[in-house]
Amino acid sequence: MSANGQNRHTRTNRLARKLAVAGTGAAVLALPLIGATTASAATPAAVTTATTAATTYPDNLDGWIRESLDIMAQHGIPGTYEGIHRNIMRESSGNPLAINNWDINAINGTPSKGLLQVIDPTFQAYHVEGTSWDPYDPVANITAACNYAADRYGSMDNVFSAY
Repeated sequence: MSANGQNRHTRTNRLARKLAVAGTGAAVLALPLIGATTASAATPAAVTTATTAATTYPDNLDGWIRESLDIMAQHGIPGTYEGIHRNIMRESSGNPLAINNWDINAINGTPSKGLLQVIDPTFQAYHVEGTSWDPYDPVANITAACNYAADRYGSMDNVFSAY
């Protein structure tokens, strides 16, 4: 390979790594440009489609976790699918309408609610912009709980019991 071709390959790889760090949205828009030699590689229609296509999530536990992870990524909140799923199964068995009416929080008038059993004051304090203010909303509950866990424990991944 010529030295010129090798430099172009190195620059392309460096650009791809930078785009990966910048986020998948930027990478999707810029991928047609990587390695392109003419302006026709990225057509306006392709760019428009990539920017207007909204991600849809199934209305189930998998979809709620994935949507929460996308919102968390936008807000710099750490966590993984596995850590969130593990804690949901322990706290509510995946029931977004779960409520704890017997522990000390309930006795004090603030029962734990939702998938990750968040009390109202914690939900309100750690609510994440762009989600519902309803603590029973699965995505809002997961995202607020993960925001709280990140503040208190570094990540929901570090939670292995009631928190």
